[in-house]
Amino acid sequence: MSEQETEIGEVMTYYANIGVAAIDLTGSVKVGDTIIFRGFTTDMEHKVDTMQIEHESVQEAKAGDQIGIKIPGKVRKNDRVYKK
Repeated sequence: MSEQETEIGEVMTYYANIGVAAIDLTGSVKVGDTIIFRGFTTDMEHKVDTMQIEHESVQEAKAGDQIGIKIPGKVRKNDRVYKK
């Protein structure tokens, strides 16, 4: 983890059939941010182009929110999420 990265949450679950990660946020994130998933076998960077809370599209989410983000690869429960 570099100094420019801030931990913003943790993966609760990954829906492989739709390619969506459900994330429990401890920090804030908005559309356009670059996030990084890190875990035992995970190291993936992704630019947030869309996210949802309770199936509603949102531009921004904050600590305490649970969001869904469509991502290009597989992540796992408990993977940490960082914002660049």
